[in-house]
Amino acid sequence: MVETGQPGVTWIGVSTKMYLGYDASLAWLRQVRDIVAHRPELVSGGPVQLFLIPSFPVLDAARALLADVPVHLGAQNCAWGDGPLTGEVSPAMLAELGVRLVEIGHAERRMQFAEDDAVVARKAAAALAAGLTPLLCVGEPERSTPEEAAAFCARQVLSAQVDPASVILAYEPVWAIGAPAPAPADYVNATITALRGELKATPAEKVQVVYGGSAGPGLLNQLDAADGLFLGRFAHDPANLGKVLDEALTRPR
Repeated sequence: MVETGQPGVTWIGVSTKMYLGYDASLAWLRQVRDIVAHRPELVSGGPVQLFLIPSFPVLDAARALLADVPVHLGAQNCAWGDGPLTGEVSPAMLAELGVRLVEIGHAERRMQFAEDDAVVARKAAAALAAGLTPLLCVGEPERSTPEEAAAFCARQVLSAQVDPASVILAYEPVWAIGAPAPAPADYVNATITALRGELKATPAEKVQVVYGGSAGPGLLNQLDAADGLFLGRFAHDPANLGKVLDEALTRPR
């Protein structure tokens, strides 16, 4: 589990999805390890925290490769329990593998694997019970107004039946995932600000939200309302991840 609800922390995360094979994943992880090692400002519990989310088969090797650098290991999904769930991976097993956070409710899981709000809630509860921090993905399917987008995302958060301060929210507008450019910065800032307002039962400073959706270098410092970035394919080039980390390390707080 990672410590959530920390004002002033910038989170930078990367998921490789299924773009990289096994050997390519290990090569990428080695390059990222070197990038982190050459940035001594990145320290455990520091103001910039990095999490990496490779494919399931790579997790054990990733734990060994990243043992000496300040990186949180994440998983791209989990089951809602253990036992007779053929082909699934339990949160308890992920915890044994050194995983500290797990991505839950990604738009691709919702659309392609029919995971509805009830499934997301079961997975979030199982992850928390196993000592993992949910990286809870939310996002409106089509561009609307920031107020409408925030209301949609708030419903997704509340339906997960978790304390918003116990998770990291990944705001990923579905229409921006895989797009040529991220959602406009003013739209993202307004939506995240409104989302915190919608979650009235939790102090706004404890609701940590990272932006994802075609995110890359040059975006972070435009997103004053965000607590960081959740990167995808742009960070599969390790040099791009290095640029984003440098932006995070020099970001005003």
